[in-house]
This record gives sequence, C-alpha cells and structure tokens, in this order.
Amino acid sequence: MIPDDVEYLPETPAHDAQIEAINEEAFGPGRFTKAAYRIREDGAHERGLSFVAAHEGVVIASVRMTRVVAGEGSGLLLGPLAVRPAFKNLGIGRRLVAIALEKATKAGYSAVILVGDAPYYGPLGFTRIPAGQVSMPRPVDPSRLLVHEITPGAIQRFHGELGHACKHGAKAVARSVDAA
Repeated sequence: MIPDDVEYLPETPAHDAQIEAINEEAFGPGRFTKAAYRIREDGAHERGLSFVAAHEGVVIASVRMTRVVAGEGSGLLLGPLAVRPAFKNLGIGRRLVAIALEKATKAGYSAVILVGDAPYYGPLGFTRIPAGQVSMPRPVDPSRLLVHEITPGAIQRFHGELGHACKHGAKAVARSVDAA
C-alpha cells in the first residue's frame, strides 16, 4: 500500500467504535491512567478539529483535539494519535497531525500542546515547554510536554496545571488569539 490509498476525513460519530478499537490496540488499558487521558475525562474533544485516516472504508488512524487552559493560556491538547500497526511508518500519523494543526490555525487557536516524543513531533513544529511552567493532572515526564505555537509566544500565557476548558467556565469559549 502506498500513502495515496489513504483518505483523510473529518471525524464523525460513525467513526467512534473504530477509533476506540485503534486506541485500545495502540495504548491498551493503561491509557486510562495517563495524564492526558485525565484531562479528556473532563469533557468532550473537538470533533470539528479531529480527523481519521481510512483505507478501503476502514479507519486505520485517528487524531483528536481537546480544548485546554492553564493560567491565562488557552489552546488545544492533541491526542490521542494512533495508527494501526500495519500502516505505521508511512507518514499517516504525521499527515493527520498536519491536517489537525492546519484546522486549528484556521479556527484561530494559538497553541497546541501534547505529551509525546520530541524526535517524532519536533519536525512537525513542536518544541519542549519550559520545565515547570505547565503541569499535568497526573505525573508526566516534563521532557515529553511539547507545544506547537501557532501564535509566536503563545506558550508564555500558559502557567500551572493544564485542564479541560469546559471546567474553566468563560475561558472555555475564549481562544487565545488575543495572546499575540
């Protein structure tokens, strides 16, 4: 299979069962104890900013985005990003991230945060968040806390514990476009 055989689509409710199966396969039951999952427990992800990759009508990969806040900063939390093993190392995950970042930019968000490996996400524009600036609701290796700044300097508004935007009232509606 070549990557041209893959169709990239906005996520819909019809994809939910297949996405759950992919996440189960990729991360196992331990995914429920992770810091990023704890944030996602507090509210829904942004379906309009989440995408799937399909091959012959079957979902083979997905990426989700969730609105988050910390201090005066607001943005998105990317993840989970998961690709079925038979389709790994073909650039599908990177393409999904690029699509999600492009959509986040068009929607006016200023930053996208994730917990992940810098060697994988670095080429996609992610850098480490300064140590101690942002924390997660569960322990996480600080070197894996990364940001893609859509608006230069946006991460400077983020301080303290990252949380789901719906838990923070009015901040949930505000995007950090004004952070520029």
